[in-house]
Amino acid sequence: MLLKKQGLYLRGIKRNKLAITPFQLIVLGYMLFAILGTALISLPFSLQPGVDFSLVDALFTATSAISVTGLAVVDTNDTFNTTGKFILAFLMQFGGIGIMALGTLLFVVRGNQIRLRERMMISADQNQLSLQGMVYLILFIFKAAVIFELLAALILTLHFMSNYQAPFLSALSSGLFHSISGFTNCGFELFGNSLQGFQHDHVVISVIGLLLLAGAIGFPVLLEVSANINSWRRQRKLKFSLYTKITTVTFLALLLAGFIFVLQSEQYGTLAGMPWYQKITVSIFQSLTTKSGGFSLVDISAYNHSTLLFFCLLMFIGASPSSCGGGIRTTTFAVLVLALLAFLRGKSSVKVFRRELFQEDIIKAFMVFFIAVTLMAFAVIILSSIENFTTMEILFEVCSAFGTTGLSMGITANLSTAGKIVLIILMFIGRIGFIPLLFLFRGRKPEDRYHYVKEHIIVG
Repeated sequence: MLLKKQGLYLRGIKRNKLAITPFQLIVLGYMLFAILGTALISLPFSLQPGVDFSLVDALFTATSAISVTGLAVVDTNDTFNTTGKFILAFLMQFGGIGIMALGTLLFVVRGNQIRLRERMMISADQNQLSLQGMVYLILFIFKAAVIFELLAALILTLHFMSNYQAPFLSALSSGLFHSISGFTNCGFELFGNSLQGFQHDHVVISVIGLLLLAGAIGFPVLLEVSANINSWRRQRKLKFSLYTKITTVTFLALLLAGFIFVLQSEQYGTLAGMPWYQKITVSIFQSLTTKSGGFSLVDISAYNHSTLLFFCLLMFIGASPSSCGGGIRTTTFAVLVLALLAFLRGKSSVKVFRRELFQEDIIKAFMVFFIAVTLMAFAVIILSSIENFTTMEILFEVCSAFGTTGLSMGITANLSTAGKIVLIILMFIGRIGFIPLLFLFRGRKPEDRYHYVKEHIIVG
């Protein structure tokens, strides 16, 4: 439906060669904010005294914040002062909830009507198929962000004050910064070693973990859960969409797979010597953070290669659509698996939860997967030719950038300028997604008016 309306919109403006499509405006908006963020965090009023911050590092940091990736080339606490950290937190918040969220809020506050063009931009930004309920979704995203972040900030502030004797202002700033970083799944932190110093602190782990879960599972899922809770209170029948069912099942299945794999693979490695309950906590958290979180309880470089490769797979898949995460998205992975199973069973259609998937969505999933694999392969090849790091380190960094995860084996700061630019491009693409990117270059030619005779070719 969205594609048809987008086509009608394009045909309606085909006479104006300078017209910009909603998809192009979304990409342009993120680019402009990345440039603005680069300028702001590179100025002296954002930096600690005596800090030398290059333009490339500023662009990398701003893009990492806008794309809610969290890969860092500098130590956040030692590089930025209070103003710089505030700007960084704003960039994370802006990147997490989406460019159109702020615009929609301004329209609503001013009492302006949300027209078709704005609804199409919201739909493109949030990766939605329908134009209905877009304003309601954006307002719900704001409410969810405010509730989750303020509640988490309050808990973390009180916890830092009571258990770590931190001054009030220091505890408050740290609590707010990490609540925003957690809910947006960015992963920027002020401790210098992620959350490795909090392996035994179940309050910090639980709060950050719940924020990561809320930010990665998808805003439409949270909206449906909220609506069904209200229906349950009114003793009405619960009803979930196919999207929510597939998203939730896939997300939880990947989370469980990651937990089991880490627990088994690292029981004599990074988990050795830990009590059984801490092993479970670390395994669950590390599986969750690979969706797009970027926080780590253990030094990533200490994991064995099998675990790192499995992390690469989880980061490549990423989080759910219309969330704070990147990657090919959980629904894309689910459609690929379902289509493969249907083919192996000799089925001509893909059926799940008493519904049948559109052929267009299946083709779109395979297209996203193919482009993502091709893009990452080129990135690995390019970085391997210009950087003096192992293939495992480069692959992990590429998957982390594309999945907007932020986990790192510690090589990000040592990359060359060209290597950082490659990761900047990957982070940007991982945030906006492939569909807006493809529409950015898609022509405005009308559909074919005739077809040739079809003929089979040998495949495989």
